[in-house]
Amino acid sequence: IERLGHFNPLLPKDNEARLKLDMDKVKAWLAKGAQPSDRVTRFLDAAGVVKRTARNNPEKAVPRKERKAQAEAAAKSA
Repeated sequence: IERLGHFNPLLPKDNEARLKLDMDKVKAWLAKGAQPSDRVTRFLDAAGVVKRTARNNPEKAVPRKERKAQAEAAAKSA
């Protein structure tokens, strides 16, 4: 396991020490075919290294009670 950087969520967002990445190592690993996790991809997108695709989750905006009522209505009509 090679350490490419570190993240300290306790620091304020505008603090430069919150996220430190060794960009040369990151680019080398990406060139070798490494697949970063979604969270790491967000960090790399903010740094301008990797482009993160936008995600679409239409279920996220629907309140849970409404989804449950819709599922029950669909079950009754089916």
